[in-house]
Amino acid sequence: MRYDFGSDNTAGMAPSALQGLIAANDGYARAYGSDDVTARAADQIRQRLDADAEVRFVFSGTAANSIALSMLAWPHEAVLAHHAAHICTDETGAPGFFGQGVGLIGLPGFSGKIDLLSLQAALEEPEVGHRQPPAALSVTQSTEYGTVYTEEELRHLIEPVKAKGYGVHMDGARLANAAAAGFDLTQIARLGVDILVFGGAKAGANCTEAIVMFDKSLARRIDNRLKQAGQVASKGRFLAAPLLGLLESGDWESGAAHANLMAQRLAAGIEMSTPFVLAHPVEANAVFVRMPPEAHERLNALGWACYRFDDGSVRFVCSWATKEETVDAVLKAMRGL
Repeated sequence: MRYDFGSDNTAGMAPSALQGLIAANDGYARAYGSDDVTARAADQIRQRLDADAEVRFVFSGTAANSIALSMLAWPHEAVLAHHAAHICTDETGAPGFFGQGVGLIGLPGFSGKIDLLSLQAALEEPEVGHRQPPAALSVTQSTEYGTVYTEEELRHLIEPVKAKGYGVHMDGARLANAAAAGFDLTQIARLGVDILVFGGAKAGANCTEAIVMFDKSLARRIDNRLKQAGQVASKGRFLAAPLLGLLESGDWESGAAHANLMAQRLAAGIEMSTPFVLAHPVEANAVFVRMPPEAHERLNALGWACYRFDDGSVRFVCSWATKEETVDAVLKAMRGL
């Protein structure tokens, strides 16, 4: 394999994340997340969001999303989300598992963004006893198709949901890439998001995500909930330490900015010098390309791994570790297909 563009998960840990882990390994620390490393990492997140919030670190984005949604909807209720959202397509029913039956209502929209009219229609559906009514909205920033919601777009989606008294969850697995693209993190709480998943793994950590509860009432017995779900690490500092390394060094932002820049380089090269076309706007670190199956297979056979996505396009994801020469080399391979 020359390079794996299938996901930003294929990259290793960023040096600052690894250094954070090594530093946390020195000496002794309190167990179960009551240590100084965890506290510092939580403070770093609160500073970036400019909000007072309860923060907990868990092992995976699936667990973070699913536990978060179980706080916003009862088992007889459902969550509204884009039909291509990770919770709808890639989490094997985990929201329903953790939520003891919580349902999902998929909504359409171009390039991963929920269409406002479809949301309004769903909110206006009459409630009947034979199906799960919506109780919350989930938005993904940046989206599964590499686009970034503007503050105005999010406000238009969130305001009618909050007017109904429903909760709002944000899946921020690639929040760093959205921030690097210009999205203001301090607006998340102000827009009315109740609970955020603050991404670490795709930003260069190991397997670490943070559940950020702006609505502190959601944190009631949160530690009991996480313990029952197997998401409380006895050596909790090792969950927080890599993310702390990224945040204190600034690499959470700079690594994402580099990934976005590599995606722009790849997209420009595809448009200018290959026979293929882009399937979606390139606003974060993902590039989606219309490519026939035969060409995709040949590219993979040449050692350039890439992933055919839900809409049939081929996804290339750049990370903090993607190099300019790697992008140029895959473009040369694509020109020769």
